[in-house]
Amino acid sequence: MKKSVCLYFQVHQPTRLRLYRFFDIGKDSHYYDDFANRTILKRVAQKCYLPMNELLLEQIKEQKGKFKVAFSISGSALEQFDRYAPEVLESFRALAQTGCVEFLCETYYHSLSSLGSSVEFEHQVLKHKAAIEHYFGVTPATFRNTELIYSDNIGKQVYGLGFKTMLTEGARHIMGWRSPDFVYSCALQPSMKLLLRNYGLSDDIAFRFSDKGWGEWPLTTEKFVGWLDNNEGDTVNLFMDYETFGEHQSVDCGIFDFMKALPGAALATGRYSFDTPSDVARKHKAVSELSVSQPISWADEERDITAWLGNELQQDAFNKLYGLEEKLSILNDATLWTDYGHLQESDHLYYMCTKFFSDGEIHQRFNPYDTPYEAFINYMNVLSDFIIRVNNAIAER
Repeated sequence: MKKSVCLYFQVHQPTRLRLYRFFDIGKDSHYYDDFANRTILKRVAQKCYLPMNELLLEQIKEQKGKFKVAFSISGSALEQFDRYAPEVLESFRALAQTGCVEFLCETYYHSLSSLGSSVEFEHQVLKHKAAIEHYFGVTPATFRNTELIYSDNIGKQVYGLGFKTMLTEGARHIMGWRSPDFVYSCALQPSMKLLLRNYGLSDDIAFRFSDKGWGEWPLTTEKFVGWLDNNEGDTVNLFMDYETFGEHQSVDCGIFDFMKALPGAALATGRYSFDTPSDVARKHKAVSELSVSQPISWADEERDITAWLGNELQQDAFNKLYGLEEKLSILNDATLWTDYGHLQESDHLYYMCTKFFSDGEIHQRFNPYDTPYEAFINYMNVLSDFIIRVNNAIAER
């Protein structure tokens, strides 16, 4: 059987908060920076989403359906496409119609609800599933949690929601001597298959491609296919942010040319097939169970959840936010629930990260705030106003 190459892209744009001052609390409940959200979305659409979608569509046609990819698109991104760039939605629909693209399910708001509330997690998963059905006419069968966050308990809950395949990180401290290039199963639910990211090869494209100081620069298609040959396993799972193309790695570095040449070069060897996550789970048996007692993710060297919950600022914001769930459950207020969802976006906590060592540069690249403390103060000002609104709504019942 040919070895699978599974290309998966995460598409997400946060709902950025405006500068929200202490004196706004209780007076102005519009929290979002609409100008920044629109401007950034349109920029990324022109640099990444539209040209890459066109490239992938061309390759699917050129390879006569033998080239396949997968996406998960957060609900927050879908809302912004709908509002600011409907042409991006149309280009994803064109990909959906080829039958060669799988759309995955995730948390609607790209949230940490799997760590904060099983009820809210289930709500967001079902909300996202409905959104994928609405926009693309397909029902997602594979699950990808926010930032590939996974544990045995999360896997068991996801299986209970009807998904039999889930993506996560091939973290070294979990894998030990084992390879991520096989299919595994959940320790608490053996019928749940796990596809693990090959972080070495994925990061060669996502982070190192344009680094002229990297010993393997420049990365050519021929060289990369040779590296695929060095991996003994059933599947090579290449998972990365879609914004890698054109946004994080500029078009000038040749990354679009690389992606254009990759399908043909890999298929020409006769040793590989491009498969979606559902295809991989169908074609390959799980070689063993994978036990993950503490949550892992694809972030930073540690591959854990400290990028979002590693300091007291983040934990304080997280606990105060999810502490509102019981009060909100009493209320039937769509506006409050929508704001609650957007305030759960993991990006807000990521901006508060105080890691300044091996991963500091990565955090700064995606952070609109000058310091983590500014991010915390701004977020907590917003959250304070939101808490007042929730408490007022409860008092008025």
